Amino acid sequence: MKIQKIIFAIAIACFTLTACKNQEKKAEKTEVLAENKQRVSLAISGMTCEIGCAKTIQSKLSKKEGVIDAKVIFTDSIANIEFDASKTSKEDLIAFVGGIAGGELYKANEVSNKEKHACNDSCKKECEMKEGKKECKEDCKMACCTSKKA
Repeated sequence: MKIQKIIFAIAIACFTLTACKNQEKKAEKTEVLAENKQRVSLAISGMTCEIGCAKTIQSKLSKKEGVIDAKVIFTDSIANIEFDASKTSKEDLIAFVGGIAGGELYKANEVSNKEKHACNDSCKKECEMKEGKKECKEDCKMACCTSKKA
């Protein structure tokens, strides 16, 4: 009976020490110098569903070394990624997304600032700008914007 208690106590001590080491590694991973932190928005084509495609891409991006945060918005076909520039690059992220599911399903391109804020058909429903949403420029003359300004 005493031997079982001793073995049980040793097992608990081992689990506790192992768990503490994992927490320290996670804390180290999230510390990134502000100068190395960058953001990129990628337009992703080939996504057909939110649960299967968008969540898979988001999950795989989140696990990639150097990626701090990744959000994939299925309705806009855009991935907003925050990453450590000392560990990965925009080109690596574009290639990584293109390589998901065997490399034949998804294509990713960097979205320029002009593309992010230009009015389009989806802008007619939601024409407001906060982080990740579309906005009409002040001098925009497209139908979706002029009707909201009038």
